[in-house]
Amino acid sequence: MKNRALKFKNDRFKRVRGSYSRWLLIFCEKCKKPLLTYQKDGPGILKRLYIDRIVNPEFYGKDLVCKKCKTLIGIRVIYQKEKRPAYRLFAGAIGKQIINADRMLWAIGR
Repeated sequence: MKNRALKFKNDRFKRVRGSYSRWLLIFCEKCKKPLLTYQKDGPGILKRLYIDRIVNPEFYGKDLVCKKCKTLIGIRVIYQKEKRPAYRLFAGAIGKQIINADRMLWAIGR
């Protein structure tokens, strides 16, 4: 996976949000451990993480928990407006940083 160039998903959800996407490195706010890489579509704050936008597949579970400090980051829900599985994030549980493609490949390997 490190050698593979990742591309943005281009679907109806991205088009509805204005066709603007960026990669985010999501990390635990408590211990600063990188958790996952995420494709954020459109402007606005990050309230939920859609499962189909998460690059790291090891986080597909019931809840999103930091593996280092065991902090509960978010709970798995079905976002009813779009009928999509997502993690609803708790306020202040995560930090995020916009990353470019080179840094993204490094982040995935962690």
